Amino acid sequence: MSATSRQLTLASRPNGAPNEKNFELKTVELPALKDGEVLLRTIYLSLDPYMRGRMSDAKSYADPVNIGDVMVGATVCQVEESKNDKFNEGEWVLAYTGWQDYAITDGEGLMQLGKEPANPSYALGIMGMPGFTAYMGLLDIGQPKEGETVVVAAATGPVGATVGQIAKIKGCKVVGVAGGSEKCAHAVEKLGFDACIDHKADDFEEQLEKACDKGIDVYYENVGGKVFDAVLPLLNTAARVPLCGLVSQYNATSLPEGPDRLGMLMGQLLTKRIKMQGFIIFDDYGDRYDEFAQDMQKWLQDGKIQYREHMVEGIENTVDAFNDMISGKNFGKTVVKINNPL
Repeated sequence: MSATSRQLTLASRPNGAPNEKNFELKTVELPALKDGEVLLRTIYLSLDPYMRGRMSDAKSYADPVNIGDVMVGATVCQVEESKNDKFNEGEWVLAYTGWQDYAITDGEGLMQLGKEPANPSYALGIMGMPGFTAYMGLLDIGQPKEGETVVVAAATGPVGATVGQIAKIKGCKVVGVAGGSEKCAHAVEKLGFDACIDHKADDFEEQLEKACDKGIDVYYENVGGKVFDAVLPLLNTAARVPLCGLVSQYNATSLPEGPDRLGMLMGQLLTKRIKMQGFIIFDDYGDRYDEFAQDMQKWLQDGKIQYREHMVEGIENTVDAFNDMISGKNFGKTVVKINNPL
């Protein structure tokens, strides 16, 4: 076994975008395994927008990471050494061991992925939290019906790309919103969206309105900010808005300038009978994972869902990769390869 492990710990709370000074990369000695424990070698680390909230001490649905603690995150690991009868050396597991090389655990909460999974990192994306989030948010809150128009922001990210493809499976017209012509082309040509609008375009609002000529029945919200401003007037009566994320404001240190638009929003919600609902995937839907997994595995096997990863190598590049994801510079599901497989 390795005698040491590199860990990225939270050194200070970021003000705005995180930087290298907010983290400390340190090397720690690993104790010998006790009976019942397993040593996990991190192969892949998932980077997700929710992590920005854990770096802050603002009140939220989950406790913040304490200063000095390893930054949290889902991981796909291999069992390097085991003193637990339930886990064999070399097998793959889905864990929540965070930004570090190795972790020692008693096996509680690990999901076994087998000896030779075809795409082990998929457990962090299309078959994991992002895919599950897309599925439940769209189908349970959005409830898309055949022929309706579904708009999704961050359309080529791991959640948005999946939302749009499920909506197509359900017979909807799908309009994505993404940053840049390359991402928009990917959404249409590879993911099968009917249209994808570049939110950086000067005439973004006009393009969105033209693409949504019958209004918007479901808007899957990942971004907030100016994208939601453009969507709001286009929402139809009885529209549904699953509220998954607001990535445009995660690094904000104050409210945006301009008039208070809360009254306008409340008026639209009332007069158009719009349903807007936030959700936390495992808190609200944890008991329905099997339902998702069954559908998603079949769609992947049938070629109905395309999936793209944005792979970064090396734990030392984690902070930069996280910031790139928050600012939309990634393309697909951001995963950091921490170590080579055994």
